[in-house]
Amino acid sequence: MKQLALIMIARDEADTIARCLDSARGVVDEMIVLDTGSSDATVEIARAHGAQVHHFDWVDDFSAARNAALALSSSAWNLVLDADEWIDGTRAALDAVLAGPPLIGLLPISSEFDLAGRVERSTSYIARLLPRDVRYAGRIHEQPQSTLPRQRLALAVHHDGYRQAVLARKHGRNEALLLRALEEHPEDPYLLYQLGKNHETGGDFAGAVPSYRQALALSDHDAAFRHDLVVRAIYTMKKAQLHQEGIALADAEMPNWQQSPDYYFALGDLLLDWTTLNPEAADELLPMVEASFQRCLEIGDQPQLDGSVHGRGSHLAAHNLAVLYEGLGNIPRAEAYRRLAAGG
Repeated sequence: MKQLALIMIARDEADTIARCLDSARGVVDEMIVLDTGSSDATVEIARAHGAQVHHFDWVDDFSAARNAALALSSSAWNLVLDADEWIDGTRAALDAVLAGPPLIGLLPISSEFDLAGRVERSTSYIARLLPRDVRYAGRIHEQPQSTLPRQRLALAVHHDGYRQAVLARKHGRNEALLLRALEEHPEDPYLLYQLGKNHETGGDFAGAVPSYRQALALSDHDAAFRHDLVVRAIYTMKKAQLHQEGIALADAEMPNWQQSPDYYFALGDLLLDWTTLNPEAADELLPMVEASFQRCLEIGDQPQLDGSVHGRGSHLAAHNLAVLYEGLGNIPRAEAYRRLAAGG
């Protein structure tokens, strides 16, 4: 039996699949790609880069495809990746885990996304290293089903599937599957969070708010996705012009996120936008805006927080402070923070 297999499902991923497979060579002992109906050169490229390629008739169920791919593995452990991801590291990051007792390995996935003309990154810890008998459940945003302990691992993975051009292509497909999944599980907070995210990333902020509201009401406060849910909900309420609801949510959640630059960044952004709509309250609101972004810098970036965006504890917060001080006419402080932002 081989020790570690790369497991991937893919469809029309000719632009990215070679990068993923090349990054895995030397980390895994075998590479298995299950093609779900490509019309481009995905299959030929995968074979040319050392993968075994098998075929699967798509049934609108990601877990069914994942499980079919896992069943093809002859390894003791399986490393699950998507074609728009790639490994940044070596086998050494996994050696101790592979030699130890079974567990579910959570890998830090660093996702690129477009923001204000820049490419920013957020980090989430996702279950991707699985012992051979673990399988998935869920039509979409599928999860491995296991009571094994979960452990964060050091093998870094990068992902660019949240870039705007890619999101536009997948938006409709994912929404249809999410709605079908929610028909089956209408009170699943994780699916509601993902539906809100789907609306938000598509620019439909008013459509995202009801899903986020439900997810907030139904999710446990220690749920892995709760940090990202709270931050996204505050931001989305701002964009949907529901500032007072966003402020109430931020106030209720403040005790839970004292060490989150993302929370304070979202709060400062919300209060600043509220100030522009209520200039008569500027004397009261602007010190809170200033304190929020300064708190981001005090905390610093915290990539261990699920969904944390790199820069909210550094250059992005510094940029917002520079803009704030420039608007207040404090040019020396504005220039100081612009220098700090440029260094990030």
